[in-house]
Amino acid sequence: MSAVEVRPACIADLESAKALLAANALPLDGFPETASHVWVATDQEHVVGVVALELYPSAALLRSLAVRDDMRGQHLGRRLVAVALDDARLRNLALVYLLTTTAESFFQHLGFTIVSRDDVPNSVLESVEFRSACPTTATAMILRVNT
Repeated sequence: MSAVEVRPACIADLESAKALLAANALPLDGFPETASHVWVATDQEHVVGVVALELYPSAALLRSLAVRDDMRGQHLGRRLVAVALDDARLRNLALVYLLTTTAESFFQHLGFTIVSRDDVPNSVLESVEFRSACPTTATAMILRVNT
C-alpha cells in the first residue's frame, strides 16, 4: 500500500472529491466550485479523502469530510480535520462549526461540542449547509480554535 498524502486540493481533484461525497451520502449543495479551502487525501493516484472549510467573518464551517471505505481506520479523517483546523487558526478565526448526522462521536473525540443552532452566528446559519443541504435534525457542533 502506498503512502497517503494530505494536501490542498487542485481543480482536477474536485470531481473525484464530489464522487466520494456522493458515495458517503453527503450533500454536494454548496461544495466549493474552486479548490480554495478544500483538502484531499490521495494515495498518489486517487482521492481517498476530502474536507472543506467555509470561511465567515469570525468563524468557519467545517464540511464535506469523507474517507473512502477501504481507507477508514487509518486516521485520515483526523488528519484532514487537523489540516482544516490549522487553516482556521492561521486565519485567526475563533470558532469552527459543523453539522453532522452520523459522526457526532468522532467529532467529540476531536474536541467539538454540541451547540444549539440558536448559538450559531447568522453568517454561518445562512450557509447552504445550514439552510438546505443538511436536515434540521443534524447535530450542530462547535470547536474554539483560537482563544
